[in-house]
Amino acid sequence: MDPLLLGAIVAIATILVLFSGVSVAIGLLIVSAGFLIIFDGPRSLELMPEILFGKLDNFALLSIPMFIIMGASIASTRAGADLYEALERWLTRVPGGLVVSNLGACALFAAMSGSSPATCAAIGKMGIPEMRKRGYPDGVAAGSIAAGGTLGILIPPSVTMIVYGIATETSIGRLFLAGVIPGLMLVGLFMAWSLYSTWKSGDGGQLSAGSYSWAERFEILPRVLPFLAIILGVLYAMYGGIATPSETAAVGALLCLLIAMIIYKLWQPQALWVVLRDSTKESVMILFIIAAAGVFSYMLSSLFITQSIAEWIGTLDVNRWILMGAVNIFLLIAGFFLPPVAVILMAAPILLPIITTAGFDPIWFAVVLTINMEIGLISPPVGLNLYVINGIAPDISLKTILTGSLPFVGCMVLAIILLCLFPELATWLPDVIMGAAV
Repeated sequence: MDPLLLGAIVAIATILVLFSGVSVAIGLLIVSAGFLIIFDGPRSLELMPEILFGKLDNFALLSIPMFIIMGASIASTRAGADLYEALERWLTRVPGGLVVSNLGACALFAAMSGSSPATCAAIGKMGIPEMRKRGYPDGVAAGSIAAGGTLGILIPPSVTMIVYGIATETSIGRLFLAGVIPGLMLVGLFMAWSLYSTWKSGDGGQLSAGSYSWAERFEILPRVLPFLAIILGVLYAMYGGIATPSETAAVGALLCLLIAMIIYKLWQPQALWVVLRDSTKESVMILFIIAAAGVFSYMLSSLFITQSIAEWIGTLDVNRWILMGAVNIFLLIAGFFLPPVAVILMAAPILLPIITTAGFDPIWFAVVLTINMEIGLISPPVGLNLYVINGIAPDISLKTILTGSLPFVGCMVLAIILLCLFPELATWLPDVIMGAAV
């Protein structure tokens, strides 16, 4: 059978299996086993356990559970509420300062936790009621938190970037650095739209808050700064050549747990057990998907599907930006239905040869891909962040939350366009700090 036709059949079968309701990892294993048996015979299954466990034999994978523990220990405390309150106290005099505080808190908490749902929950529980109380439109209040939560998969340290780096054998350090400027750019675009929307709605006059003394502003900083210091320390150790990502993640996880215990009195065995239990569940889920995706990639390569697609793309007489537009549409649609980790692990084996053949930088592409995944987090039918916000503020309808999130989707699309026009936004910082890629 023609490999391209076989690739289309594999894609359809994969979609049908995943839509049946089975987990992503099990679905990938079912599809892989089925096509290997059909085209290579039952004996091909003997290699599956070796490939499955061999994919996990990677020292860099240790950074995933460590960064997840960092995020879980922060999310289990009042760090999000303190971060929000600290920014509110310092920005209370700024016009529209409350929405700026919320988005700033989302960005910082996302950098500390690396989790979009945790960011939405931690900042939204305080931020949404406070914004509504002061007259902000429901759409702005809910949409800004939903969009701000998506920053967790872009701003370093990001588990999504780690997964992309492992799947494409790309430097994780360069990927982290590549997400910094685009992440700050997205924060700026979100803030600009929120301030404009607030001004346009005519509610700005109701948004003033009580003033805080300098003592009150400085009083809350000791509860927030240690976590920020750990994040900066992890990044410095990584880029300063002091330690590998896995080693810095392990130290960061330990320090975050200690700070949670010392500052927030997280001494109870039950509370510590919840942190470790939830971290283990999420880590196992991600690692299982990585292992299953390894088997899926082997199946695609064994049947010459990946090679044929790359060769076919190379023979097309198509402008590379038209090709990139098609890739973005594919990623956008995939992100509507699947979690970012699953999309990256399934698509990377196919897309990486395509984008490199077309002359695109894989580091730059990682940022574009991640922003596409961010759009999926606030878009139906899955749109995880939309449901998290609805759980926090059930009296705000999903329609209102979605309507409030759509302008932020526009901001993300604008960010992708800017990255296409100015790819240095993603590549400049890694090149300056780590040297130009060879």
